[in-house]
Amino acid sequence: MYVATVLVACFIVSYASIIPADKAQKGRVFEKELSDVDHYDTNDIHNDLYDQEAFLGSKDEVRRFEDMTVDESKAALSQIYDKIDTDGDKAVTKKELHDWIKFVQDRYVREDTDRQWQDNEVVDGFLTWESYATRTFGDLANESEDDPEEIEYYQGLIKRDERRWKAADGNGDDVADKLDMQQFLQFAHPEDVPHMRKIVVSETIEDIDKDGDGLISLDEYISDMWSEEEDGDEPEWIKTEREQFETIRDKNKDGKMDEEEVADWILPPDYDHTDAEATHLLHQSDSNEDGVLTKDEVLEKYDIFVGSQATDFGEELVRHDPGEL
Repeated sequence: MYVATVLVACFIVSYASIIPADKAQKGRVFEKELSDVDHYDTNDIHNDLYDQEAFLGSKDEVRRFEDMTVDESKAALSQIYDKIDTDGDKAVTKKELHDWIKFVQDRYVREDTDRQWQDNEVVDGFLTWESYATRTFGDLANESEDDPEEIEYYQGLIKRDERRWKAADGNGDDVADKLDMQQFLQFAHPEDVPHMRKIVVSETIEDIDKDGDGLISLDEYISDMWSEEEDGDEPEWIKTEREQFETIRDKNKDGKMDEEEVADWILPPDYDHTDAEATHLLHQSDSNEDGVLTKDEVLEKYDIFVGSQATDFGEELVRHDPGEL
């Protein structure tokens, strides 16, 4: 009973559990891919589905268009264009396109944070640590008081969340035990906030570092994603991971990953997928090459943005106010 309850509690706030993965190592990396399909196939042929998912935010949003006619699709896209064109000058810039893509891609974080926020007892726009901890962990300490290992595990969870909670309180309001909704978003999803990323790195090291030296060895790195006792013969993808650890992850070649190397692994800084996609969509649709997109240009290339079929996009139009961008 204890373990099951704790796992539920961990799921609520754990950065590792909010990202689905078919392999453990993928669940550690917070790379902002805009779609899980390849942008180009092995023959370098462009995949429009990548652009559609990037522009609409998810496969579910793409599927909404499947029951629409072309005219209905264009009508919905026309309304989306008006939302993207935040200054109303009838010319969507790369920045406006970038902001829209980021907006729809970040939808999960906003909705997940709002769900958690609504599930807690918020008073005058603040959530206290005491209220959050009571609701999340309940009386687990009492339930496990006869098992020292469970007590230690439980206390570790609380300590981790409390540390993350304090880090999220960064607005100087001198209310250390309370978070407003924006701060709570930083607590629930620290990987998306620059000043919280050190917390993500620390938690990752704590999860994987078994000998307590504050570093991640090759054996610890591999055992986090694969177990010889459970899975048998080593698969090819693990051999690839060994090579990547030695040639890419361990930059200083000391046999272990330190905080900086772990940060480069789980929070790769090199490539801005959103900026690249905005540039790509602009290039594909800007027929007069003036650096901005008119509504006519977008509708002319509607199949790039929403596909050859479309959906009742009414929910998207209702859920998001143009002022949110």
